[in-house]
Amino acid sequence: MLEYASYALVLFALGAYLLLDGYDLGIGILSLFDRSDLRRKEYNELIATAWDANESWLILAGVALWAGLPSVYATVLPGLYLPLVVMLLAIVLRGAAIELQSAAPGYRRGWGLVFGLSSLVASLCQGLGAGAVLSGLPHHDGVFSGGTFDWFTPYSVLCALGLAAVHLLAGAAWLQDKTVGTAHHRAGRLGRPLLLAVAAAAVVLALGLRLADPQDFRFDEPLRTTLFGLAVVAAAVCWGVAWFGFGRRPDWRPFAAVAGTEAAGLLALVAATAPVVVPPDLTLRAAASPHGSQLFLVIGVGGCVPIVLAYNIYAWWVFRGKFTWPAALTDQPAALTGGSPALTDSAGPSDTAAREHAADAAGSRAPVVVRRVLLTLLALGTAAVSQDVFGGVATWIDPAGIAVFCLTALAVWIRSDRRSASAGEFDFPAAER
Repeated sequence: MLEYASYALVLFALGAYLLLDGYDLGIGILSLFDRSDLRRKEYNELIATAWDANESWLILAGVALWAGLPSVYATVLPGLYLPLVVMLLAIVLRGAAIELQSAAPGYRRGWGLVFGLSSLVASLCQGLGAGAVLSGLPHHDGVFSGGTFDWFTPYSVLCALGLAAVHLLAGAAWLQDKTVGTAHHRAGRLGRPLLLAVAAAAVVLALGLRLADPQDFRFDEPLRTTLFGLAVVAAAVCWGVAWFGFGRRPDWRPFAAVAGTEAAGLLALVAATAPVVVPPDLTLRAAASPHGSQLFLVIGVGGCVPIVLAYNIYAWWVFRGKFTWPAALTDQPAALTGGSPALTDSAGPSDTAAREHAADAAGSRAPVVVRRVLLTLLALGTAAVSQDVFGGVATWIDPAGIAVFCLTALAVWIRSDRRSASAGEFDFPAAER
């Protein structure tokens, strides 16, 4: 029975990640379609308070899957290698964009674009992975036996679009709860169209699952049918509460309802497919690790869950209430941009001189941004190769080469930052210090 406890840990961690990092990703995608720099800066500041804690659940899910259900791990990760690597790269770039945008004295449109695009890419990759698993990955004796692009199916594409809609809905609900002014009103207006999009996606994906999933659903079992029906009814009720709550007070109600909808939808999916984890025939019992590993996992990872929850709750408590700009910045919106009038709550064009000044500043920052991004990608690529190196199966590069590359990258990074500092690129006006 311990395999069910391990499965529950994986599902709980994935569900927490879907909800918490889901609204992060949704707000990032929404920023791509917002023309106001002030609102986009506000979105970034909201995410900067807890994005790293939200992504901790993804790590817990991976550890629980690796230790508790190793056959699932050995099937899913090789089968989804490409979308997972792209997703992780997007998450890294997204985190860098959030922190650098938050540290900047005003809104930096380059980092804002990285934040929005990386949020969209991460959402789509997650949906592609989920759709591929539900469609069934080729495996033999608990090991992936398919090709490089077996994850790319019509159903996985539909799942990617559907999950992006779910993230957008969670993001809009969170914005209604945490913002005031135009951002609050915009979130209220977006809520109901996104609810309709999510409902349509749910119907299409539910009907398509019968065609995409090669396993035989056993709805002739009374317990399974009852649990599935209750979960669907709960999701529908929560959907109705969210529909009524968008644009109305209390502002927390849409997000709570969206959370309930997502949880009920996940439970309905588990009720329909369990005990099969990877279709058509990889079950929990066949995928589980030995009893000792299961016990260690339940105690070790299960003990970490309250700690991560406590961190999340503490972050929510510290940053409770509505987000508002400090009074000094509210009175002088130009202070948010370091003297530039571009960061306002309207999207109107600024004067020609301000545009030229912004273009010159962007041109001087571009080489620094490109250099850092390339160094980061090269370091991540080397780390990806190194996992094979230390496994004793790779011939591309040895550990000494990895050490030389890392030291060289560090030296180039330090030298480039010193050169940028000497050129005055990190200097701020005295009023902004």
